[in-house]
Amino acid sequence: MDALASYTGLEFAKWVLAPGKWAASRVSSFWDRYVYFVGVREENDSLRASLAEATQELGLLREKAAEAERLARILTIRPPVGWSRQGARVISHRLGPNAALETVLLDKGALDGLEVNTPVTGPDGVIGRLLRLSPTAATVLLVTDPNSRIPVTSQKNRTQGIIKGEGANREMVVQYVALGAPLEEGELLVTSGLEEIFPKGLPVARVTEVGRKGPSLFQTVYAEPLFDARRLEEVALLAKNPQEGRVQAEPGPGGVAEQKEPVADPVSHSLSVKVAPPDPSGRAPGLAPPRPAPAPGTERKKPPRSGP
Repeated sequence: MDALASYTGLEFAKWVLAPGKWAASRVSSFWDRYVYFVGVREENDSLRASLAEATQELGLLREKAAEAERLARILTIRPPVGWSRQGARVISHRLGPNAALETVLLDKGALDGLEVNTPVTGPDGVIGRLLRLSPTAATVLLVTDPNSRIPVTSQKNRTQGIIKGEGANREMVVQYVALGAPLEEGELLVTSGLEEIFPKGLPVARVTEVGRKGPSLFQTVYAEPLFDARRLEEVALLAKNPQEGRVQAEPGPGGVAEQKEPVADPVSHSLSVKVAPPDPSGRAPGLAPPRPAPAPGTERKKPPRSGP
């Protein structure tokens, strides 16, 4: 009986304790997995935050790299002799499809030394000229605007004309190109400098079509601009140096100052200095010539003084 009771007690203890131990192990395993998943979730959240920060930083670095490339292209613009260059940012484009003019707005104005008709260029060529000014902003009239007209010369054949804008997303027209004047498709048109606003030799457009329509006395010429107005972000402004055109005087032979006056160079359309030749007598320019000495024997004699 004692053996049977002992056997029965052991079995009862087994069936009572085993489920409790199993339940405890399941609870402990569930808790461990919960703690593990919480740690994994926190680590994932941290990794996601780091990835978002790295992505944002990469975007900023790419933007800075693109800006540095654009500014480097602006710095490659070398102003002609007698001109200086300064940069400006485009802060607004043509507002709406029904805007009256093809313009962009810059972040510099009269306080930066700008003036109306200041030439505006880019790495590829002429963009326009300043139309209106405020103390800290300026409006640029683009070459594609119908109110823009620039005297141009073909770079290869030296055929002259006046290029006129026709509006956004339309080819420009080159007017007053005489019949028989040599001009080729793909030829580059540059400023001629005749209007005394743009320096001579700046690229403006490229010829796309040359032909003749009707009984006109001029050829029909179309050209495309060298820039995309929708992608403008930085531009270069050209200004004449203040010392250009000043009257200068330098000592000539014998210490006499030679008068110099600015004149227009027919080739470069820039101001040059014309030197007045020195007088052989050494007089300063503008003085009356000396009275010639009387010939011998022709001097007037004074009458003799009468006595008292």
